[in-house]
Amino acid sequence: MKVSDLVVKCLESEGVKYIFGLPGEENEDLLFSLNQSSIKFIATRIEGGASFMADIYGRLTGKAGVCLSTLGPGATNLITGVADAHLDKAPLVAITGQGSSARIHKESHQNIDIVNMFKPITKWNASIQNPLVTAEVIRKAFKLAEMEKPGATHFELPEDVAKMECDLSPIPSTRVRRAGPDYKSINQAVDLLREASFPLIITGNGAIRKLASKHLRQFVGHTHIPVVSTFMGKGAISDKDDHSLFSVGLQGRDFGACAIERADLILTIGYDIAEYAPEFWNPRKDKRIIHFDFLPAEVYDYYQPEVEIVADISGSIWALNDIVAKEEITFDRSWFLPIRERIIDDFKSYKLEEGDEFTVPGVLHLIRDLMDPGDILISDVGSHKMWVGRNYPVYEPNSVIISNGMASMGIALPGGLAAKLAKPHKKVVTVMGDGGFLMNSQEIETAKRFGIGYTIIVFNDNDYGLISWKQASHTGKTFGTQLSNPDFKKYAESFGITAYAPKTLKELNSKLKQAITGQELCLVEIPIQPSVNIELSEKLDRDLCDLFEFPEKRGQS
Repeated sequence: MKVSDLVVKCLESEGVKYIFGLPGEENEDLLFSLNQSSIKFIATRIEGGASFMADIYGRLTGKAGVCLSTLGPGATNLITGVADAHLDKAPLVAITGQGSSARIHKESHQNIDIVNMFKPITKWNASIQNPLVTAEVIRKAFKLAEMEKPGATHFELPEDVAKMECDLSPIPSTRVRRAGPDYKSINQAVDLLREASFPLIITGNGAIRKLASKHLRQFVGHTHIPVVSTFMGKGAISDKDDHSLFSVGLQGRDFGACAIERADLILTIGYDIAEYAPEFWNPRKDKRIIHFDFLPAEVYDYYQPEVEIVADISGSIWALNDIVAKEEITFDRSWFLPIRERIIDDFKSYKLEEGDEFTVPGVLHLIRDLMDPGDILISDVGSHKMWVGRNYPVYEPNSVIISNGMASMGIALPGGLAAKLAKPHKKVVTVMGDGGFLMNSQEIETAKRFGIGYTIIVFNDNDYGLISWKQASHTGKTFGTQLSNPDFKKYAESFGITAYAPKTLKELNSKLKQAITGQELCLVEIPIQPSVNIELSEKLDRDLCDLFEFPEKRGQS
């Protein structure tokens, strides 16, 4: 058989169901081999859309999403989505075509060094220059992409190698057991808990993978330790749980940060520095920290844990649960419950009334009411992302997806397609600004062509709103951020999908319900009043912690 046939057999052996990408001359043999397989090829409108789809598919399934391009501009177009997966710890395997191995050593048409180009944004990558290494390269790409911490890998297939004959079989995947925690580190962590009066947990994206969330919820329920999440750790415990203090992510000091400031011990669980820099929550470098993660802590002046428990996160929390249950280590909840109540009151203050101008936090309140606990919301990047992170309650792991490490505009619309393929029985809603929408709006055609139904919500302020927000906060003025837009309703209808442009609160409620519960591909354009952004900044500039009277240190109860 040809090498391209072997590649496809290896992909089938890895459990690949979909490949997102574009056809090209240099990946022609691979495409025709795919045509004879069980794998469905999702031809997208740009390679960047394909890599975003693979990124989101990997985050939601834990199995590597796969994207495909040809050489040259096809490969360069993949970069942002691959980098997004790399920084957001999503398993992804990128496949690129390449010209004949007889010409890649010299200047030739569309020839660039793809392997070196992908090196800084992948865990590992390689070029298949010999048919005999094909199965090894593919097995390694998937093993490393899916192994904790997950991320992106890449392999290149030159067109002449793809045509070569070979007599190999796929290397079967095997389950790799992750190491358990070191008992000395667990005992050190327990000693720090015994000494603490006001411990607090910060969850990151590692807390919503594997079984970490399940064991974390048990730990929190027994010890009564409050939890603050990063934007990517939302859902590790339910925001309905009284121990949840929702999330941090804004650079201003929000209500949850008041709890972090008061805490005398921080347990970080699956926390990545790229999510939310520690200088925002540990500015004096004085916090006692226990680090739970699959990898050692980054060397960082503002993040120096006393104890690092480097092992399977769920296994580490399970081991800790066993000890705290036996020793009945619990804490008084009274110090943090007023903060939770104040956060909830703040959320309610954004509820829309008839006659109000629409705002992002007001609309998010309506969306949340229409979504079941496990339904999926995907946020693009812009001012609305900050409101999703702050004001959108989450009840289950991986039910809100936010690009945070790379913070890539344009991810949500193609990501919705992948989310629906990954979780077909869930409602999927994508929210984006007008800027992010037009970066990848062409993928509406891809979703329409494959009959994939989800809701696209466009918050329209005719502006790069997040940049305006930051500029105005820094300087009191804005520059270079204003936009003009098409008629989004007509634009969506030109693709043959239903679109709404509600003008009143009654219409907004009605159209959102039709769109979200109908689970068909549709678009809702919502004009928004961005003044709430600056109002929030002004609120966060005040010393919110003065609102709370924290108790003195006390023992366990």
